[in-house]
Amino acid sequence: MENYNPLLRGISSKKFITIGEIMLRLTPPNYEKIRMASSFEASYGGSEANIALALANLGIDSTFFSVVPNNSLGKSAVRWLRSNDVHCTPMILATPQEVPTHRLGTYYLETGYGIRASKVTYDRKHSAITEYDYSNVDLDALLDGYDWLHLSGITPALGENCRKLIMDCLKVAQEKGLTISFDGNFRSALWSWEDARDYCTQCLPYINVLFGIEPYHLWKDENDHSKGDWKDGVPLQPSYEQQDEIFQRFIERYPNITCIARHVRYAHSGSENSLKAFMWYEGHTFESKLFTFNILDRVGGGDAFASGLIYAMMNNYKPMDMVNFAVASSAIKHTMHGDANITDDVNTIRNLMNMNYDIKR
Repeated sequence: MENYNPLLRGISSKKFITIGEIMLRLTPPNYEKIRMASSFEASYGGSEANIALALANLGIDSTFFSVVPNNSLGKSAVRWLRSNDVHCTPMILATPQEVPTHRLGTYYLETGYGIRASKVTYDRKHSAITEYDYSNVDLDALLDGYDWLHLSGITPALGENCRKLIMDCLKVAQEKGLTISFDGNFRSALWSWEDARDYCTQCLPYINVLFGIEPYHLWKDENDHSKGDWKDGVPLQPSYEQQDEIFQRFIERYPNITCIARHVRYAHSGSENSLKAFMWYEGHTFESKLFTFNILDRVGGGDAFASGLIYAMMNNYKPMDMVNFAVASSAIKHTMHGDANITDDVNTIRNLMNMNYDIKR
């Protein structure tokens, strides 16, 4: 009898894989600051891992590839993913010979409250994923049998070997006909704005589903950069017309892109935000509903948006339902501790999407 996981029973039969770093997350309890803390709550997170986990909880056949040290921390991270139905077969538990520093990246989160914003402190330099030699990884075999590959701009920011890995994955995935999604996810603590724009712009010809409109160059004139970027002057909370024009410019330059989506945040305080989203798909720009909510844990909200849209696309939702499901996925994540959207009931998100808040009995 063939073995299978009955929890992975999503409507879609497509297989998803993502590549990135998983980190140990340490958080002082009860909204405390690090300098006040006598204990920390331990969990795991990382953008790509969050998306793999969210999709697996929704029933998508989801796989995560990374490199972690072959010690108790690395093994614990793998167990955490597996406990959420993420396939971890391709993950590499590296030895001290392969990754000399032999460490798992860590980050500390001070959770904001009221007018005080959340704050992240990274301790991820020389982590296993940054020291591993990927020249012997068979990327064709790694990506074989999958329908969708998701990558982000965080991994290439970690080092030259990671930049080459991501670019090689993009090329192999395109050759194999996978749907490729990409989230720029700029992190100023990891690389400069210009370095991020230079690299991520090189990724655009390979991408089918793009999350966010930065960090990329979208020059008005490729031969004369003094004329500026089409995104210059566009506010963080654009109008429909402003966002539609930027989407159109991306599509004109990169016809390989079939969908662009971005969420727009309105921060009323550190504890209350609103979200909506814009999405270009099948020749039209769609604008979602506006969701307002109190925040328990903001980290991972963008990843929840991405996973929600990927799920909706895999299951052939109508365009307006796609963008509303994505924003609802992000909104509901803000009500959960930890990095990822641990929602294993699609109807929970669909009810929020339809702004139905009644108790379910």
